[in-house]
Order: sequence, then structure tokens, then C-alpha cells
Amino acid sequence: MKTRITELLGIQHPIIQGGMHYVGYAELAAAVSNAGGLGIITGLTQRTPSALAGEIRRCREMTDRPFGVNLTFLPAVTQPDYPGYIKAIIEGGVKVVETAGNNPQKWLAPLKEAGIKVIHKCTSVRHALKAETIGCDAVSVDGFECGGHPGEDDVPNFILLPRAAEELRIPFVASGGMADGRSLVAALALGAEGMNMGTRFIATKEAPVHENVKHALIAASELDTRLVMRPLRNTERVLTNTAVERLLGKERSLGALLKFEDIAPEVAGVYPRIMKEGEMNAGAWSCGMVAGLIRDVPTVKELIDRIMAEAESLIRRRLEGMLGA
Repeated sequence: MKTRITELLGIQHPIIQGGMHYVGYAELAAAVSNAGGLGIITGLTQRTPSALAGEIRRCREMTDRPFGVNLTFLPAVTQPDYPGYIKAIIEGGVKVVETAGNNPQKWLAPLKEAGIKVIHKCTSVRHALKAETIGCDAVSVDGFECGGHPGEDDVPNFILLPRAAEELRIPFVASGGMADGRSLVAALALGAEGMNMGTRFIATKEAPVHENVKHALIAASELDTRLVMRPLRNTERVLTNTAVERLLGKERSLGALLKFEDIAPEVAGVYPRIMKEGEMNAGAWSCGMVAGLIRDVPTVKELIDRIMAEAESLIRRRLEGMLGA
């Protein structure tokens, strides 16, 4: 399948694995790239630029196909060494960077000078247009269904994707609610050039997370995510558990008086305990509504091959069969 995204990134299938904290390691990124998609290493999961450089080398040993690195720019008391991370990406020969969070403009120059393609994650058309204006090569348009941070506009993909198609000149991929061949064909029909999958890739054999996490995704329905930190205007979609319900209770009781410190026990530093140790009630972790479509834990190649076969069948048989002679 050829789209503007496959051509831009030099990949076989229009499927990108999004950056995910404590999930996007070399094992998963290489598996996605080897299966014809674009794998992504999550930059800030690596504590230092030198650790990221090592992870890039490790991924390079597992695949000779293109892969990328996610860099998320967020306000922090102690800023990550972004210049160091960018240097590691450039010196590692990475050719695609997925940026997220704040406007990446101040960091674009060295990436572009190195010939790196930049895909910025956006939750609104206005942010996507800004990304286009500052020189991003593509955007990932994240609908309200997505795991992680869906923004504050609450626009689902059935509206957001056609709106992006009306406004953008650069290619974009659909993110949020993406799970299978139906997702891909729908995204293409709505104007996207491919899809970005996060949550679905966690439930694969190569995803380097505890089996409890994968089992939780299989057990979950589309009704089992919650929106947290909305009063702080830092909304995150997470899978519900006892810690999440406790967090929501604090939000309700404190109302406008809520501060980040009040919910820090439920959100700060919990990812290693969940993803590595399998403590499923340790805190809040990002998960999309797409959990309701996850039924199994295939290999990455099995998943991508299945998606592409289903997409081709939908396009060639079901949809074409609906047209009159």
C-alpha cells in the first residue's frame, strides 16, 4: 500500500508505532520496523542521552529498516537534556522523530539540518496547522479516543480527521482508536495517509512489558478508561484501577483547590512499577478506548500482516462490491 506517509518515511505499510513511556524500547521498535511499519523508541524513557544512544545502537542491531525516536517536550522543574537527546538521535543516524507535547519549533533546526523527518502529535486542527507552519513534515492527529493526552477539545476522529484533511497540505496519520484493518481503511477514507497505534502494540509478544499489563488490556472493554487531571488542564486517558478511582475521588473532593501534589502518589514515577513489575493498581497509566477491540496477544508481524490483509479485503471486496456496475 503506497501513501504519502509510506513514501515520506520509506516504509512498506502506513502503520506507525507511537512513542509510549516504558514501552517503546528497541525490541518493540525493531519488531514493528521489521514487519514493514515504523517503530519508535521513546526517548525520555531513557534517562540520559547516552542511554538513548545505546538504545538506538541496540535497535540498529535488530533491524536494518527505518525506525524513529519520540521526543516529548513538556514543562518540568528540571528540564531534560534535550540538546543531548537530539545529538544522540542525529549521531545515531535516526531519520524520523516523533515530537509531542509543547511546540517543538526551537528544536527543529538541528533535526532538519540532519535530514530528519519530523512528525508532530496534535490534538486539534489549529495545532496541526501550526506544526505545518513551523516546518514539520507530517503530523499525527490524535482524536479524543486516544490513550495518553487527548487535549482539552474533546473532538473524536470522525470529525477531527476530515477537518484536518480540509486544512492541511502536509500528510497526516490518524491516532486514537486505531486497532485493525477497519481502523486503517476508515482513517484513509477520512483523509489520513496512515495510522499511528499505541495501545494495540502493547498487547503484542514483543512489547517489553509485564504480562499483567497485556492481560489487563485483553480484559478491558471500551468503557474501562477514565480521564484524569482534567481540572489541571493536563487531561490524560488512562485504564481504570483502584489508584485511578482514588485519584478521581481527590479531584471531586478538592475541586478548584486541586494541585498536582495532591495526586502525585497516583501519577508520579508509577510507570516502572506497572510496566516492569506488573503492579496493576500502582497508579495511572495511559490507555486508549481501543482496549475494547483488543482480544489477543499476537506477534507484531502477525498483527501487522493481519491488519494489511483485512484492509485489502475491505477495499477490494466489501467496499468495491457496494458499487454498482
